[in-house]
Amino acid sequence: MISKKINYSIMNSEIVGILAMFALLLLLAIPLGRYIGKVFNLETTWLDSIFNPLDRLFFRLSGVNTAKEMNWKQHLTAFLTINLVWFLLAMFVLTNMSWLPLNPDGNPSMSADLAFNTAVSFISNTNLQHYSGESGMSYMGQLVLMLFQFISAGCGMAICAVVFFAMKTQSESENGEKLLGNFYTLFIRSCTRILFPISLVVAVLLLWYGTPMTFKGKETMITMQGDTVQVSRGPVAAFVAIKQLGTNGGGFFGPNSAHPLENPNYCTNIIQTVLILLIPISMVFALGYILKRRRLSWVIFGVMTFGFLLLAIPSVVMEMKGNPAIAKLGIQQNMGSMEGKEVRFGSAASAYWAINTTCTSNGSVNAMHDSVTPLTGMFAMLGMMINAFYGGVGVGFLSFYIFIILAVFISGLMVGRTPEFLGKKIEAREMKIAMIIALLHPFLILVGTAISSYLYAHDQATYGGWLNNPGYHGFGEMLYEFTSSSANNGSGFEGLGDNTPFWNIACGIVMLLGRYLPIIGPVAIAGILANKKYIPESAGTLRTDTTTFGVMVFAVIALVAALSFFPALTLGPLAEYFH
Repeated sequence: MISKKINYSIMNSEIVGILAMFALLLLLAIPLGRYIGKVFNLETTWLDSIFNPLDRLFFRLSGVNTAKEMNWKQHLTAFLTINLVWFLLAMFVLTNMSWLPLNPDGNPSMSADLAFNTAVSFISNTNLQHYSGESGMSYMGQLVLMLFQFISAGCGMAICAVVFFAMKTQSESENGEKLLGNFYTLFIRSCTRILFPISLVVAVLLLWYGTPMTFKGKETMITMQGDTVQVSRGPVAAFVAIKQLGTNGGGFFGPNSAHPLENPNYCTNIIQTVLILLIPISMVFALGYILKRRRLSWVIFGVMTFGFLLLAIPSVVMEMKGNPAIAKLGIQQNMGSMEGKEVRFGSAASAYWAINTTCTSNGSVNAMHDSVTPLTGMFAMLGMMINAFYGGVGVGFLSFYIFIILAVFISGLMVGRTPEFLGKKIEAREMKIAMIIALLHPFLILVGTAISSYLYAHDQATYGGWLNNPGYHGFGEMLYEFTSSSANNGSGFEGLGDNTPFWNIACGIVMLLGRYLPIIGPVAIAGILANKKYIPESAGTLRTDTTTFGVMVFAVIALVAALSFFPALTLGPLAEYFH
């Protein structure tokens, strides 16, 4: 009886903790969304007096003319160019870390294939890590990757703002082409006005709770058992702050936020959990502010949240119930399924984090996803496969925008009217782009998984060392890796031996295609629509700020995204569950 009371007490406190985290998230996201809208609209904010001089310095040194507005093609050119330059810098640093400064522990340089994977991973906001940070990276390498976490998040926010501007019904055009602001201005303001100030506050909080912030090498410590060990440290607090805020997710240490120096206690766990979803949700409210269509932003938020809860609630419940296979052995699981989880967080907060991190492109972990129960693993994969329930910083809305276009088109066909979205007709050209982008994600995941499964099955001598868990779970490990790469997520079922030339190169290619084509497509659609003639709303116009349209968008997401992966999920986590 006492044991049951304790169990119920633990369960209730864990649920209260999750509800508190979500409430705190909304409390911060709504005003932050309004602030982001002001930043993008170039309205006066209270940080201008601090950062305007810094912005002017950046633009003076780079020679950028911020007065020149760009069309959608020029925005994409600037975006892709900036990423190419940073990729080349990353390759140089990662392949030469052994002799570059800030390497007190003498960590080696990376091989070419691992450096390629890592450079692509961090510029694409994926942060897939086929290395362990404390042994595979110098402080110089960590700082460069930390810089890229600002850059990739800032680029995502800037390019999303371009789509927001394209959706406006009124605009000035030059030579018949709609101008959509200046990419460099949006990028710099995203970094200096939003990402940097919040990261600074969070880094100080993490430092207060015991997260290291130093350039000294390993520290010699004596454990409670009396063993002498070498403990890695470094500029961790700053790294962790932007990794969570920018939905980057890369860990300074191999265990990521399950490591006590990255995530010391339940308070830091709350801070980091809230940060994962903060900007993705705030961007939805920023849309409402910029377009002056707050009702539309609430419909989008409602659809995203409904889908998120369909994944989060059963995952939390299943992890709190414990693992059925262990229960059959007669072993009590009063704290739920705790394999691969940290006692300081518990099963519920770990499951909630798992869905947070996979519904966004964050990918950080406070527990090992390889150890979650099969259906929780499936829900984590579904969050990445759908890739539109909040999503990453900026690009999450771009994925959702594709489903809006598809829903508008299908709805128009159902009522016998030419599809229109915000006063612009959606025609064959836009639909072709939307369908290509919608089908790209399943193509990358399923083809990659099929190739890896074939190689593993037909050449055990060469590829047999990939899997520590052959069978259904092993298939799930390979499926998860390509899903994570294509969704620019970066988490993994870590029973997979992924630091090999095949996985480094294959995942690098998937990350590139999964990052840039889903950005190019929505920006192209928005730019094309922006240049079309505005058609005022009439009695027959399909309203997109209603619950009915929200249901339609959710149905399209379920049909186009989720069902595409059902056969693969049947071979992996579903088969493991019923086995």
